[in-house]
Amino acid sequence: MITLVRRVTAACALSAALTACAATPQPVRPASSAAPTAPSAPPTLAPGPGGLTPVFKNGSRRHGRTVALTFDADMTADQGTRAAAGEHFDNPGLIAALRALKVPATVFMTGRWAEQYPEQARSIGRDPLFEVANHSYSHYAFTDDCYGLPRVSGDRMRADVERAYAAFGRAGVPDARPYFRFPGGCYDRRALKALAPVGVTAVQWDVVSGDAFATDAEAVTRQVLEGVRPGSVVVMHCTRSAAPTTERVVRAVVPELRERGFRFVKVSELIGS
Repeated sequence: MITLVRRVTAACALSAALTACAATPQPVRPASSAAPTAPSAPPTLAPGPGGLTPVFKNGSRRHGRTVALTFDADMTADQGTRAAAGEHFDNPGLIAALRALKVPATVFMTGRWAEQYPEQARSIGRDPLFEVANHSYSHYAFTDDCYGLPRVSGDRMRADVERAYAAFGRAGVPDARPYFRFPGGCYDRRALKALAPVGVTAVQWDVVSGDAFATDAEAVTRQVLEGVRPGSVVVMHCTRSAAPTTERVVRAVVPELRERGFRFVKVSELIGS
């Protein structure tokens, strides 16, 4: 908090026409009475044609060598029994690696994941290194034929996204971003229209890491390094059971991209630039 203090100084000079001058002191405002500076709103894109939800794929290719690593924390609404049986949909080792490497990142989280792992959701959401964005509540598809995912009906799309934000709030995530990633990356005009009232920017990607269900970390690393360009958005996953190589990939990719002069940023910085 910055306190502004006005100081008035009177310079007195004696002359034949002026015998004296005096300055009237101004009160100093205590620091505690200064109004706090309101945080700036996260940058978003303007609505698309017809007021549709805007879609962001990558940042500028001309504004420096920046790259955003994004991680989908996937868990569908019907996978609770699998989690109860011991399947791990989280990846604390990956988050620890990002912290150790000091890599800013955007985590696209499902509401169901936040309910399953509220302490991790809260820890990620309160860490300034990260930002939490919306990946739906259920991780059901918003179109037909989307990688075999169950489908959410058109009249429930908006409610599914809003339910995720409510789940983040209950988990203690203080400031979830107004960014949304469609499950599977699948969307159409109907989906973009359904989400327009929510005011989110849909975030896709231009680099597919290939970490989903991969077992060869070196192959995934090569795919990322070959695909990254200035302004790229890389899609990866924060799910041990479905993406077991991601931590190793991050530990290999980050120093190599830094050696090439890339700087890691959150999605919000790419959108804002």
